[in-house]
Amino acid sequence: MSAQPDTARLFLALWPIEPVRDQLRAWRDAWTWPRGATPVHTDKLHVTLHFLGNQPTARLPDFLDGFRVPFEPFDLQFGRAALQRSGIAWIEPLSEPQGLLDLHARLSDALMALGLTPEARAYRPHVTMARRANGAVIPAAGPAIDWAITHYALVASHAGTYTVLREYR
Repeated sequence: MSAQPDTARLFLALWPIEPVRDQLRAWRDAWTWPRGATPVHTDKLHVTLHFLGNQPTARLPDFLDGFRVPFEPFDLQFGRAALQRSGIAWIEPLSEPQGLLDLHARLSDALMALGLTPEARAYRPHVTMARRANGAVIPAAGPAIDWAITHYALVASHAGTYTVLREYR
């Protein structure tokens, strides 16, 4: 579903720097994808913190300021590949550091303060590698990706393009 002209499709994400993005691309390219799979384009690889869906563009100024929360940098290490029954292929962190859980919780509070409802399902951090990937061959464990998390971002999705609206450090 595409955004209406007066709305923006938004999400909060951990947005990788180029060296990390290159390592994520290498993991994605190590899979053997079945016909019909749609690997995620390199410039779209990220970890979603919260999906906001279509929101009124008139609220963007509130969101830009409202999603600034206390944040301590932390390290994530990715290295476990998985293929979900739904056909989503992803890699996930080897552990979930307290800094990640704290950031997710603070952003949940910020969502509620802005009158939005966080998703009810349990948070499961991951980087989506491909969709419609049932039958993909998961690569043997490659080198772990060490990702120093120094910022997160508010991102808009429109017509297949992601635009970082603001980075929070």
